[in-house]
Amino acid sequence: MQEKEFKIEGMNCQHCVLAVETELKDAGFEKITVKKGSAKILFDHSKESDEKIAKAIEEAGFLVV
Repeated sequence: MQEKEFKIEGMNCQHCVLAVETELKDAGFEKITVKKGSAKILFDHSKESDEKIAKAIEEAGFLVV
């Protein structure tokens, strides 16, 4: 397992945080910490990819930078 932090552009309220949390959980990630501007995710890099995480964040309406 590896923890990685992703910087997220465009988040400015708690609703944004909840939207990102929901999309990441729907994508199958359980060990996440989301705050305005970033998300820390603990995941198995051999089974999951950064691209899958970025796609989930983009589904919430935000951009990974």
